[in-house]
Amino acid sequence: MVTVMKNRLFVAAMLCLLAILCGAGIGRAQGTEENMADYSYRVCPLERNGCPLHLDCVRLEGTTPERNILLLHGSTYSSHIFDVDYGDYSLVRRLAREGYGVWRLDIAGYGRSGAVADGFMPDTAYAAGDIAAAVEAIVRETGSEQVDLLGWSWGTMTAAAYAATHPRHLGRLVLYGPVLSGLEGEAGDAPFSHNTWEGAAEDFQRRDDGSFDSAVTDPVVIDLFCSGCWRYDGDSSPNGWRKDAFVGRSARLIDLDSIAAPTLLICGSLDPYMDWEAVGAALEHLPGGSRLEIIPGGSHIMMYEKPCYRAFQEKVIRFLEGA
Repeated sequence: MVTVMKNRLFVAAMLCLLAILCGAGIGRAQGTEENMADYSYRVCPLERNGCPLHLDCVRLEGTTPERNILLLHGSTYSSHIFDVDYGDYSLVRRLAREGYGVWRLDIAGYGRSGAVADGFMPDTAYAAGDIAAAVEAIVRETGSEQVDLLGWSWGTMTAAAYAATHPRHLGRLVLYGPVLSGLEGEAGDAPFSHNTWEGAAEDFQRRDDGSFDSAVTDPVVIDLFCSGCWRYDGDSSPNGWRKDAFVGRSARLIDLDSIAAPTLLICGSLDPYMDWEAVGAALEHLPGGSRLEIIPGGSHIMMYEKPCYRAFQEKVIRFLEGA
């Protein structure tokens, strides 16, 4: 079970553990035999509006993937969240084993991308511009004319904004935990959030007594996820997304009618951010070939939940393959 870690020595020890287990690059995954393949990792330098952007790619060693997918993070923590290196949980490595070049982008001000002076600047529309720059770079690097996108949480808003304005190179679109409606509440006046260990773990399911439910999520997964958040994102993240998301419930945050690509909406039945009425009606506004998948018992972070993560991976892959 993970608790809030206040002891600096313990934090340092956890960062050492993370360096051993995860590393700055991609080596050999821990756990199951199927995840022991060698992976190739590289960073692709990218800059937009004077801000360096972190764009990286993972693929199976010795392969030249014909398919490429770009993974887009949420509102607080950057793209490392898709690659917790334990067992076969990593979405990055699973997609690489399926033959994809798996690309990850940190939006300006997040993770390993350059810092921003104004935390309100990288809002949803700005992030869509960063995504456009990343997709163009992937097209140049690979020669592929189409790139699939997967966005999680706020990443569903940024991916959908990109899809609406830059349809040319978009293949298939996956909206995981789609934030379709306003979250209400106050956006606040602080341009940057204050990140904590407890905040990094807030999406993991808990028991009635407040402890993490180890039947749902392996404690090591929680530990590594939070370690990555501390290592790559530190104690603050930009707040531009809040002014977009914290509006009235009737506001539609994703314009589904403007999306021309086949789209998968996938969410857990226990995801607290879902507007279930809007989710239920979503396919009426999406193009042919789109799909809605609701995984029973899954929360917002079901990609790391024992009962859900394999079903999540399989449904995403089948959709991307057009099956």
